[in-house]
Amino acid sequence: MPFISNINFTEGTLVKRSLETFFGIGPKVSQSIMARFHIQPWAKVGSLKASTLLDLTAELSNMKIENDLRREIQDSIIRLKDMGSYRGRRHAMGLPVRGQRTRTQIATARKLNRTLRGGDGRLGM
Repeated sequence: MPFISNINFTEGTLVKRSLETFFGIGPKVSQSIMARFHIQPWAKVGSLKASTLLDLTAELSNMKIENDLRREIQDSIIRLKDMGSYRGRRHAMGLPVRGQRTRTQIATARKLNRTLRGGDGRLGM
């Protein structure tokens, strides 16, 4: 089984799909990484050479993905809360932060915010 950045992938998995499993890598970023290393969109992880896998791992180690990115996002939210900004207060209350409608569709937003942050949605942490 091939490894990309210390994660096992089956040999039949598409390279694009395997890159998108990492937190912080979406379709456009995975497409640009594949273009940089001249990998076809329909290529499978099992068909890649060992040197290409090492190059992909090196590229991913230079990027801010997974836990580093999650930690940065949490730090940004905590910074907003400490400043007492509007966005920070909305995060603390578990309400939509980016101007979404709250008159009728607040239940879903509260539910999503609660699961995203891991808190209970109240003002204090």
